[in-house]
Amino acid sequence: MWQDFDRRRLQRDGVELVWRQGGAGSPLLLMHGHPQTMAMWHRVAPRLARQHRVILLDLRGYGDSGRPEPGPGHAAYSKREMARDALHLMRSLGHERFAVLAHDRGARVAHRLMLDHPDAVSRAMLLDIAPTLAMYEATGEAFARAYWHWFFLIQPAPLPERLIEADPAAYLRESVGRRLAGSDAFAPEAWAEYARCIARPGSAQAICSDYRASAGVDLEHDRADRAAGRRLVQPLRVLWGAKGVVARCFDPLALWQAAATNVSGRALDCGHYIAEEAPEALLAEALPFFNEESE
Repeated sequence: MWQDFDRRRLQRDGVELVWRQGGAGSPLLLMHGHPQTMAMWHRVAPRLARQHRVILLDLRGYGDSGRPEPGPGHAAYSKREMARDALHLMRSLGHERFAVLAHDRGARVAHRLMLDHPDAVSRAMLLDIAPTLAMYEATGEAFARAYWHWFFLIQPAPLPERLIEADPAAYLRESVGRRLAGSDAFAPEAWAEYARCIARPGSAQAICSDYRASAGVDLEHDRADRAAGRRLVQPLRVLWGAKGVVARCFDPLALWQAAATNVSGRALDCGHYIAEEAPEALLAEALPFFNEESE
């Protein structure tokens, strides 16, 4: 999948981060979702790399990156800490300012990165999420049933960890393959990567810690931003799957308009996994949006 992308590693505060890079041009950081890895971008990254220097990051706790102990309040997996990973990576490459394309959990990291480091992110495209706080505050039965993993993963340790570790492949099938597109949306090589990485030691604890942080410390940070009137100021493009749960349960564009000053977006004819279900439609949106920066 990555013939023209070099694989690299670096450390931040003792946590190993694994990433790839390819192409040339203005820097563009790609961050994946749960329970996936950078492999989710394999259908769009090569085309983006014709015009951009594309950097793909395995988030801490996922892929081949490190799985640190969560610490008090699961702070090691806060989106603020994950955003610092992304910033450290990009600055280590000499990119003080860069664009971001992110999906699912990676998009939540991007949201925090844009808020905490507004001078670093020039523009961003976020895929199939609404702001975390808004989603929790508007959770109803339909969302809770469809996004059952949000509420399963935050249960006290070690119950969800034990259940995932008993059969990681089954958890992957149930949390990913049960959605609209089923497993047919994923290339066999990508699915094999997801299965390999979720079976790595520490993955279950890391995934649960990511979600526990989102239901705890991340909400504290989001509420503090809202109380202070902080909003995203960068150009923001949001896309969501017309056939997905986010579209069925929320109004993504309205929720992002409440959180950002310069936002546009629309639904695509697919489900949650936009980069794999509808790569050409995503590229038709992403290429002109990110090319505006270099014009």
